[in-house]
Amino acid sequence: MSKQTGADALIQTMINQGIKYVFGVPGAKVDRLFESLEHNNDPKTPKLIITRHEQNAAFIAAGIGRITGKPGVVATTSGPGVSNIVTPLITATAEGDPVVAISGQVPRNDIARLTHQAIASKELLSAAAKDSVEVQDPNNLSESFANAYQNSITVKAGAAFLSIPQDVLNDEVTRPVIDPLHKVHQGGMNQEVIDEIVDKIKAAKLPVILAGMRSSTNEVTEAIHNFLHKFSIPVVETFQGAGVISRDLEKNYYGRVGLFRNQIGDTILKESDLIIAVGYDPIEYEARNWNIDRHGEIINIDAVKPEITNDYQPDLIVNADIAKTLNSVSANLPEDIDLGETMHQHLADEQVKFTKTDAIPENHSDKDGIHPLAIIHALQNQVNDDTTVTVDVGSLYIWMARHFRSYKPRHLLFSNGMQTLGVALPWAIAAALERPDQPIVSVAGDGGFLFSGQDLETAVRLHLNIVQLIWDDGYYDMVRFQEIAKYGHESGVKLGHVDFVKYAESFGATGMRVERTEDLEPMLAKAFDTKGPVILHIPVDYSDNIKLASKLVDDVLN
Repeated sequence: MSKQTGADALIQTMINQGIKYVFGVPGAKVDRLFESLEHNNDPKTPKLIITRHEQNAAFIAAGIGRITGKPGVVATTSGPGVSNIVTPLITATAEGDPVVAISGQVPRNDIARLTHQAIASKELLSAAAKDSVEVQDPNNLSESFANAYQNSITVKAGAAFLSIPQDVLNDEVTRPVIDPLHKVHQGGMNQEVIDEIVDKIKAAKLPVILAGMRSSTNEVTEAIHNFLHKFSIPVVETFQGAGVISRDLEKNYYGRVGLFRNQIGDTILKESDLIIAVGYDPIEYEARNWNIDRHGEIINIDAVKPEITNDYQPDLIVNADIAKTLNSVSANLPEDIDLGETMHQHLADEQVKFTKTDAIPENHSDKDGIHPLAIIHALQNQVNDDTTVTVDVGSLYIWMARHFRSYKPRHLLFSNGMQTLGVALPWAIAAALERPDQPIVSVAGDGGFLFSGQDLETAVRLHLNIVQLIWDDGYYDMVRFQEIAKYGHESGVKLGHVDFVKYAESFGATGMRVERTEDLEPMLAKAFDTKGPVILHIPVDYSDNIKLASKLVDDVLN
């Protein structure tokens, strides 16, 4: 029997934890792992998927983590292979996406030398990941991966990094590998705390749920639904809480909050005398934006302790399993609890105003491009509740977050912690791998798309059904319209022309261009019916962008 190497032990540990894919870019310091993945007889071996850039490999792994709740795995070589994954790992850790990153390192006796591709990998990644470890003994590889896996999924989820010297991957392992890990269970709250929560809810005139990033698991979403069927109150989603409100509970949906404080969600939060913050993370939308000059209490229900600031000092902090806590609260609410007819009518009037903001301006011309709301309406009419839509950063993501409806959690994906450009296509690749029976939509601007567009080739190679919308206006427009609002002019935001139809075709994908609003829906339908990746190039008119930062809440000037 041949000896078991460090790489073999690492792969067997991945198999034991149910890892399906490893994404990465090859290199000499990690080639033993790639060799063993590519030429392994075990049918449960993770599939090795080579990408065009390490950054995209890590974004895809993070997309796997966000969609499934289980860590995606990325593997790179040493030196720049490590530094190229810093941005996606920072993004994953900030936004709660579990990832295990593995990078090769120079041999152990070269680590302290100024040798080829030698950098302080563990130290560099310690700022980007929840946990950063350099493995010095091949017999520690299996347990190091198992701990990285567990650390990545433990709330708050994020990235865990393993630096592995080349000779550690090659050396013999004599210890057995770690068995499949068991789920870590959290407890619920005791009856005294549940009673206190119920008393506060009963006493409130307008309790509102603020559904944050950690409300988007299936268990917590179901618990929120159970609560709303018992007590129908408004729910405001953060961008990462998108989809928490199901279609049958749409009457409870009062928009999403993030960025500028001028949404119906902001007005409802300000009016509320009791905010129930469920899985809320301040990186999504700082309390200084939505809790300013409020008069009312806050209950913080989360699996992690909140960050206390001058702007966020909850009156009751519940640090426990969110779903168990909410279900206990629902079970203890009175059967006849209700907001009352007057409040229901007030909320219905507010919702009518909210819905009117979704309307496409009647006098809009396509002369300078298609209106964002027209694109959103056409896309909304094309998708179903199971369609995954990934959204890049830019002006388009503000429009999408405010106006695009989603009815299942983790089916409308935003980067709202780091606001990282280039995430949409890699996340779409992850979604297409995990949800192959549904078409996947990626939405990006002409600037953000080219941060990761080279991995369109990866999508073509894998025969993934991805419809990539590119909203093209020739600028880094999210910066541009804010510069104009602040300074009266733009600076450093102009981009050159790209023919994205030819770009698509050069990769073996299908390219289409839409010039008129009336062509949007038939072209989208055609794109959805086309096998493989499709780029739909859409000139967009952002002249209404100034409305994105206009004032709605009276006490705030954006």
